[in-house]
Amino acid sequence: MLLAGGWSLFSNTWAQVLNINDAINKSGRQRMLSQRLAKAYMQLGQAIDVERSRKILDLSLSLFEKQLAELRAFAPSADNKLVLAEMEKAWQGYKQVLLGKLPNQQDARNIMALSEEILALAQTSTVQLEKYSGSAAGQLVNLSGRQRMLSQRMAKFYQAQQWGVAPADAAGKLEQARKEFVAAMQTLSDAPGDTARIHDELTLAQQQWLFFDAALHQNGDSMNRQRNATNVATTSERILEVMDGVTGLYQQLA
Repeated sequence: MLLAGGWSLFSNTWAQVLNINDAINKSGRQRMLSQRLAKAYMQLGQAIDVERSRKILDLSLSLFEKQLAELRAFAPSADNKLVLAEMEKAWQGYKQVLLGKLPNQQDARNIMALSEEILALAQTSTVQLEKYSGSAAGQLVNLSGRQRMLSQRMAKFYQAQQWGVAPADAAGKLEQARKEFVAAMQTLSDAPGDTARIHDELTLAQQQWLFFDAALHQNGDSMNRQRNATNVATTSERILEVMDGVTGLYQQLA
């Protein structure tokens, strides 16, 4: 994934689901996209990193729809089919608000709620697939993939707070996501099946986490708000890139 200019989202996505671990990876990526779309909307509404935020929104929309169709075609159980059908309905409502008007604070509050609904459905689907796989590799794909979502979730809440559209529990949810991210990084680092390359990539992810965490904790007056928000936008993309690569490596372990 290239982070500037005309990047393509995730180069390791295929036109169909290859196997159960690929399904877990893609379903987990849907969790991330639910949050990333909201983050990009919040950034556009505040004129933060506008060109890249627009590309993130547009390409994330396309990828979510593409992967949803692939997952529905692959769905290995009746329960999974039902959840994905429900996700399809919720997605149409979410997409309509994302694209209906220029970004505004009223719709932004609605997007914060809709992004939570889509996330919950994507989480349910991913857990169903992990249980269906019944493998340790599937668990690691899920856990690593969830880190992608948490990175975007933290950035979403930060940008919503900056715009004055965050729900009352945003600070608590951001901190909870932070704690879950740190705990999961430790679990992944301790996983007995980690290869040397996975270990190296997790080390890089830890380094990127330090930058992202520092950006989330920036303090400053209103004159620095735009710069601080841009730092969060940029660092959230960097850690997403690394964790998406790590998830792909875990997928290959099976």
